Amino acid sequence: MAVIIDGKRIAQQIKTELKEEILKLKEAGIVPGLAAVLVGNNPASALYVNMKQKACNKLGIYSEKITKPDDYPEAELLNLIDSLNKRDDIHGILIQSPLPEHIDEGKAILRVDPRKDVDGFHPINQGLMLAGRPMFLPATPSGIVELLWRSGNKPAGKHVVILGRGYLVGRPLAVLLALKNQKGNATVTLCHTGTPDIYKIARQADILVAAMGKAKYVTKEMVKPGAVVVDVGTNKIPDPNHPKGERLVGDVDFEEVKEIAGAITPVPGGVGPMTIAMLLSNTVKATKQGL
Repeated sequence: MAVIIDGKRIAQQIKTELKEEILKLKEAGIVPGLAAVLVGNNPASALYVNMKQKACNKLGIYSEKITKPDDYPEAELLNLIDSLNKRDDIHGILIQSPLPEHIDEGKAILRVDPRKDVDGFHPINQGLMLAGRPMFLPATPSGIVELLWRSGNKPAGKHVVILGRGYLVGRPLAVLLALKNQKGNATVTLCHTGTPDIYKIARQADILVAAMGKAKYVTKEMVKPGAVVVDVGTNKIPDPNHPKGERLVGDVDFEEVKEIAGAITPVPGGVGPMTIAMLLSNTVKATKQGL
């Protein structure tokens, strides 16, 4: 039976450490500030922004939520980002994804000042990450690295197999885990839809990361006995027994895989809390870098 890796507990550790840093900043008359821009009426996006705002408030970070309608013009969004770039009380800017189809998400990301890009998506921050000299790391990949490190599942010398090559998780995580430092130094295999015999490769992993967005895709046949399994997926599936008629599951068949894995992250309560913790960490870092 696998050990459950408690993302909530580890995220709380990070928040406790951040609270001390925030208190020191406040003693110097500085309050970290995060602006979250939400365009459109995507319920999941609204939920994520509210969760981030609530976490900010608990830590003493100033949080400003800016909501705009679905038909908000791209030019006006770019102007809004420009105004946030200029504000001294805003140290981090978050453009909630996905944006409506008429807005070029790449343009919006490029418009954010890299020094305020707490999501770590700006090409400058992506380039610095590749060079091994990061300013801001993407929240979910860096959260996974921190989760592995703090739970005692250090990736150095291990074979990590990542299922999913997405821009938000798979690709940046592969870079971070392969970097020559104490929290990386792994041998990384990045699998995707074009990978032949993906089951065979997955079964070779000492650490298996599922990030392809397919509910319960990873079964026990894909997991080496004793492997560490990190589930990044958040998928809603019908469930007549649930009050809402649906429930949240990951990309891993949790009940099946926990019988064979050495350690596993749950959904919810695994990677999700770490993503928010790392976003807050980046906001504090941005504040300190701006001094």
